[in-house]
Amino acid sequence: MARKVIGLVTAGPEDVYSKRLIAGVCTRCRLYDYDLAVFGSLVPIGMAQEKYLSGELNIYNLINDDRLDGIIIDGPSLMVSLTHEPIEAIRQLLTERCSKPVVVAGSALDGYPSFVSSDRHVLQDITQHVIDVHHCRELYFLGGPESNSNTIDRRNGFADALATRGIPYDEKNVFYGDFWYFGGAALAMRIISGEIPRPQAVICASDHMAIGLVNRLTENGIRVPEDIIVTGFDATQDAAINRITITSIPADGESIAANAVDQLRRMIDPDAPLAPYTPNAAKHLQMGMSCGCNPDMLQIMDQLRTSFYNFNYDYASDQHSVDIGMLIESNMVEYLSDCESPQDCIRLIYNRTYLMDRYDDFYLCLDENWLNADLCCSTGYPKRIKMVLHNTPEPGSGHYENGPVFDTSLMLPDLGNEERECSIFFFMPVHFLDQSMGYAVLRHALSDPRHITCVVRNWLKNVNSGLHICRTAHRLESLSSRDGMTGVYNRRGMELMLDQMLRHASPDDAVLAFVIDMDKLKYINDTYGHADGDLGINAVCGAAMAITGGNELCVRAGGDEFYVIGIGAYTPAEADARIARFHQAIDSANASLRKPFTLSASIGSACIPLSSGMSVMGIIRIADAKMYENKVQKKIQRKD
Repeated sequence: MARKVIGLVTAGPEDVYSKRLIAGVCTRCRLYDYDLAVFGSLVPIGMAQEKYLSGELNIYNLINDDRLDGIIIDGPSLMVSLTHEPIEAIRQLLTERCSKPVVVAGSALDGYPSFVSSDRHVLQDITQHVIDVHHCRELYFLGGPESNSNTIDRRNGFADALATRGIPYDEKNVFYGDFWYFGGAALAMRIISGEIPRPQAVICASDHMAIGLVNRLTENGIRVPEDIIVTGFDATQDAAINRITITSIPADGESIAANAVDQLRRMIDPDAPLAPYTPNAAKHLQMGMSCGCNPDMLQIMDQLRTSFYNFNYDYASDQHSVDIGMLIESNMVEYLSDCESPQDCIRLIYNRTYLMDRYDDFYLCLDENWLNADLCCSTGYPKRIKMVLHNTPEPGSGHYENGPVFDTSLMLPDLGNEERECSIFFFMPVHFLDQSMGYAVLRHALSDPRHITCVVRNWLKNVNSGLHICRTAHRLESLSSRDGMTGVYNRRGMELMLDQMLRHASPDDAVLAFVIDMDKLKYINDTYGHADGDLGINAVCGAAMAITGGNELCVRAGGDEFYVIGIGAYTPAEADARIARFHQAIDSANASLRKPFTLSASIGSACIPLSSGMSVMGIIRIADAKMYENKVQKKIQRKD
């Protein structure tokens, strides 16, 4: 029996809230021995170029509820755009295709059970800190949009703190912004201009607004914290590494995650027990410079280590992490741009997976038609997908060629596998702008889960660009080495492929060559028109391709002349059998075309061992001479 799998739909998994939610879901899934499948755009919705975002959002079309037992929606990450198009698209997708239980974490969505924690007590705690420790009584509150539920919740926490300390609450001291830098900068300009009195402290409902406020104040000569104390909310990386670090406090995403997973467990495992949930008592203010307390240097350094661009690494340690600097200095894009073939490109990607830091498994699954953008799915994924690459940190493990082709509805065959410990699977889109090529999957054991970082995101962007460059080069090469009308190799393509075939040939191999020439092409062109003449050429080409083996070449050598060339363990008897098959193919073409003329073609063959020392072109000339003999014989028969 397969392990149960919970799906999590998110966007921008590097966001601090999403990371906390994912961490909380991982903890509960491990307790219940569930796999977790995370489907996410790697960029925040509303913050990317439209075509690129379209390619990212396509990953949600991969979700197959037949492989999932329940789904959690990360509401805040999908509701950050000015319009609610992304969350509405997810709702429509789930309504149309999902019959499994769905819950929403972090925000409300009509029609689904929702779990939202209150930030009221958190804002009360940070406000009381400013009042009690820094003796401030003239306080402003800066929230997001006035009608936003989070703004209201956090504003109430601010009011509660004032009430407990006997400070009157005044609406004139409450301001509204956007939860983003602009809201803080706008309030700063009102203070700087003297439009509103300078307060002793500003309690901000987000770190980003706090950063915008602090930076604009200090740029204009108002010192923080000496002149104005500022606090934030969410304890983001940005707050910890700002020039003036921001005193902040984390939101409680873990309890939301626990409630969401527990609700799904009640629905999918109604008789199974629920594990007790104990809130993390270690949640506390994370001190920065903006309130005047001693900054939490350990926390600040931890954030710096995850964001810093480094040139030097402790290679003697097994614990050093790959960072964005190592990825950039690896010149990965340059190497991918220099690949000689699609196979070389996949091999190089395989060899560069170490740049993503530790992982248990990495899978790259591509549309079998990924080299041809015209045949790839623009929305959604093909019915079958090929795992072109699978790697693990173990030396000699995995593969980068001859991978399995499987039904895309499985998403990943390893999902729900009870033979290994419960895991988290990150499903990530592989695309160039809005052109889908497939998807990638990172697996980690839930005992040591990892977050998606900017390193992973940019590594995958390098892969996307490398695959697109490879696809473009392949298309250009095809245009230069393929015949435009028939699609088979032209003479240049024949020369390139023959070089490769000869390099891999065995001394005991033979060259098998056929030369084919269409009969009476001028008569058909003059009598019925060039369109019918082209139709005849394509039909003869089809008959030539019918006798071309998988490792052989079919070449349009001239207007109505074709070669079929193979190098291998051939005998003259095989040539005779193929000539018979060729004539059968011509007969079949005549039967299906139903034209007032009869197609025919002359064919000659030669089978000569490589050990003879004769060149391939010399062998083709022998086949050409026999083709001409065949043509002359036909003319003699017609006269008779």
